[in-house]
Amino acid sequence: MAIDSKVVAQVAHLARLKVDEGDSAALSDRLNDILAMVDQLQQADVADVAPMAHPLDVTQPLRDDEVSEPNVRDKAMDIAPAAEDGCFLVPRVIE
Repeated sequence: MAIDSKVVAQVAHLARLKVDEGDSAALSDRLNDILAMVDQLQQADVADVAPMAHPLDVTQPLRDDEVSEPNVRDKAMDIAPAAEDGCFLVPRVIE
């Protein structure tokens, strides 16, 4: 699909962008170059390539899951204005 100045003007209108008519010719040329590059990428044979989340084979080092702070839930429940069955009671905010 070739992009001309008319298509650039329509897209600019939909995107609420101001594009000068003098710039629309250069913009349409650049957009056509981008589409040509995308077409070139789509022609690549990727049938034997496994999908991957990252181009490098890296792993995220994770720390050990250890408790670092004491449990203060019972103390917080004692001073809460309203609590029931280990949960804080709050006023309803969604009708």
